Amino acid sequence: MLSKNEAKYIQSLSHKKQRQQSGLFIAEGVKLVDELLSSPVTIKKIYATESWSRPASGNYELVRVSEEELQKISLLQTANQVLALAVEPALPELVMPENNLILALDGIQDPGNMGTLIRIADWFGINTIVASEDAVDAFNPKVVQSSMGSITRVNVYYTNLATFLKEARVPVFGALLEGRSVYAVPAPEKGILMIGNESKGIHRELLSLISHPVSIPRIGEAESLNAAVAAGIILSHLKKR
Repeated sequence: MLSKNEAKYIQSLSHKKQRQQSGLFIAEGVKLVDELLSSPVTIKKIYATESWSRPASGNYELVRVSEEELQKISLLQTANQVLALAVEPALPELVMPENNLILALDGIQDPGNMGTLIRIADWFGINTIVASEDAVDAFNPKVVQSSMGSITRVNVYYTNLATFLKEARVPVFGALLEGRSVYAVPAPEKGILMIGNESKGIHRELLSLISHPVSIPRIGEAESLNAAVAAGIILSHLKKR
């Protein structure tokens, strides 16, 4: 039976401070937990209803709970069979790849956008994201959920973007309304694609560090594009080789 203290502790992991102190994050749902189980990520504990089929092996503690108990600890509107507490993996040293892009995210605040951006990076074979220090935490439960397991394959670093860009010494592509059409930009072997905040775009102090401003030509009347949508369109052309 799930105790009140245990339920309260699990719910506390929705807060960044508690995640940092414990080193744990929450993953929910059959598909996402299956992704974690097949990844190098260490799972400490799994809370699951009887409807969840336990894998043949696993070095974790399994706690069977009722559907009502799972709903109490779930951060989803409707709990989905299983919730896992996993250890946030240690990041390897940040190294500029020789033949790939890095995604740089400036001030991304929306967890859904961040998770989708991680998923998009994974789709295009990008395993490194560098985010500004004010961006949403990659292990926020909503980010983890919307990444659909890609959080296990993409490393997200947080740093001062101005310092990082100055030291990178590779082409820096920035998504800007006044940039060159991305359809006319040759696919680079390496570089950085910077995507700005959902509503404010890229911070002014970073604009001078963009060597290749790019844009998506507007055909209709929409005022703007979602940050993740824009990243996906641009990457589909920068990675077309």
